[in-house]
Amino acid sequence: MRFVNEIGLLKGVPRQTVLSGLGRRENSAEHSWHIALMALALSEHAPPGTDIGRVIAMLLVHDIVEIDAGDLFVYADEAQQASQRQAEQAAADRIFALLPPDQAAGLRGLWDEFEERRTQEARFARGIDRLQPMLENLKVGGGTWHEHHVTADQVLAKVALIEDGSPGLGRYARSLIAEAVRGGLLDPPEAPEQP
Repeated sequence: MRFVNEIGLLKGVPRQTVLSGLGRRENSAEHSWHIALMALALSEHAPPGTDIGRVIAMLLVHDIVEIDAGDLFVYADEAQQASQRQAEQAAADRIFALLPPDQAAGLRGLWDEFEERRTQEARFARGIDRLQPMLENLKVGGGTWHEHHVTADQVLAKVALIEDGSPGLGRYARSLIAEAVRGGLLDPPEAPEQP
């Protein structure tokens, strides 16, 4: 019950993503719920043999650590990313320890698997996790892309995680980015320098 009560705090963790039609930022619990249902709805795009139940379980636990560590903007610099990884490891140690040892090992194992992307389930889950904010930014006319001056190159760099989990969803994400550039929601990719 200590764990059950603790995870409710995820509802109070704000994210960068602005929600269409609501005029407010998403919280981490809403994000986790949304991507879990996305995984279910988009399961046909997972690699053959993917255990969608395991994917959904990973997506439901992957952001629990934000109760302590908070949410970090996906386009934060490398120093911030490294600091966040340390904070999330410490949070995982504390939060999963609230469970009885057998449950703690199982849920912590799911969290570690997601972070390490060592299975096709984890890679599909990470891809869904990267796709959802793109969809939200498109619905609100650029959202945090505009707010933080995010470029198409930065967004395209994140598509690798989507493609790694699902080539089909990766192609879809690339088409969304091209559409966003055409619509002025993202600056076009920088042209490579000529020799």
